[in-house]
Amino acid sequence: MIILDLLPIVDAVAERGWIVVDNALSPMLVAGLCEALPTRWQPAGVGRAQQHQTNAQIRRDQIHWLEASAGGAVAEYLAMMEQLRQCANRELMLGLFDYEAHFARYQPGDFYGCHRDAFAGRSNRRLTTVCYLNEQWQPSDGGLLRLYDDDEQFLADIEPKSGRLVVFLSEQFPHEVLAAERQRFSIAGWFRVNGNQSGRLDPPR
Repeated sequence: MIILDLLPIVDAVAERGWIVVDNALSPMLVAGLCEALPTRWQPAGVGRAQQHQTNAQIRRDQIHWLEASAGGAVAEYLAMMEQLRQCANRELMLGLFDYEAHFARYQPGDFYGCHRDAFAGRSNRRLTTVCYLNEQWQPSDGGLLRLYDDDEQFLADIEPKSGRLVVFLSEQFPHEVLAAERQRFSIAGWFRVNGNQSGRLDPPR
């Protein structure tokens, strides 16, 4: 069952560019997504197309791309993101065309160094989502998402708690994942524009 309240999310994106939504996913959906976690993972890389490569000095997580054909909880999650895409386009006129997402697994000691998901004018990614699948996460477990503002000043530390959803403008918020002390699961996703569309908001004030 989709329980996401969409308007506060798009309002926050318009006003400040990011939002953290607790309990965005029901416990039942989280459990279903955990059951859908793969048994085989691939090392995550950096860069796209010909520049794509693995670099353990930058990131050490492993990933598995989501496919709607998987059905079940994965299809339900993607349907939720489709509702968010439509709402963002309706309210903010972002021109979001599609959505790509993958499961991410961080083993103890894994991290992802500071980066942006998109650079102005050089990517079709416009809006980033991160959803967490970790039950009973404790501060000592590490694995924080550290968010910075567009000037690369510290903004927030976000714990990867079960059912929590983070949404932010891809171009404007550098971020990193601090080293995890226990196995950590999430779904990272990006809403994209198509071709020559700009799909940009003015920087949040």
